[in-house]
Amino acid sequence: MNTPEISRASIGARRSPETEAAVLTATAELIREVGYAALTIEAVAKRARAGKATIYRWWPSKAHLLLSLYSASKQEVARPNTGSLRGDLIEYVGAMLARWRGDDGATATAPLLRLLIAEAQMDAGVQAALVDERTRRWHHIDRIVLQARQRGELNPALTPRRAEQKIIALLWYLLLNDQLPGPADTPALVDDILAGMLV
Repeated sequence: MNTPEISRASIGARRSPETEAAVLTATAELIREVGYAALTIEAVAKRARAGKATIYRWWPSKAHLLLSLYSASKQEVARPNTGSLRGDLIEYVGAMLARWRGDDGATATAPLLRLLIAEAQMDAGVQAALVDERTRRWHHIDRIVLQARQRGELNPALTPRRAEQKIIALLWYLLLNDQLPGPADTPALVDDILAGMLV
């Protein structure tokens, strides 16, 4: 006799942690097996044993699933406080690049982020979600720049926001062109970023 398949359910207005974990695991497995282009919400729901309505309630599109997968894969990075902007950026940028590359056997997140950036160009909802994720979770650069400003290191002609954009721009350029440098190249990369930023 066949045992009926158990369907995971959401818990009201909150995501069930069990269901969320099952959905993200299923998404990651299917992307590895069939690729992002062939990924479907139906396949994710079947593998995760979750209702399609539950998935669509919390993840309106494949790209939103991808964003949650990327967010879940990021390990918390300690707030650097080396006493200098260069030192802080070497620590921070090095940790971020290691996550993107998938160092130490971890899953590389660079491919996920590249897919997200591409989807955001065509879907305003995905773009808004990506910006929100950056705002809520990536406070390290803001803090690093403000610490540098308080220490008097930052060029007064450069606003903190412009300094943050300058840091992110080169990193995303390398990400999008699949040219991520290795660990030994981080100090030189940071020196390139800092050109014109310091007093």
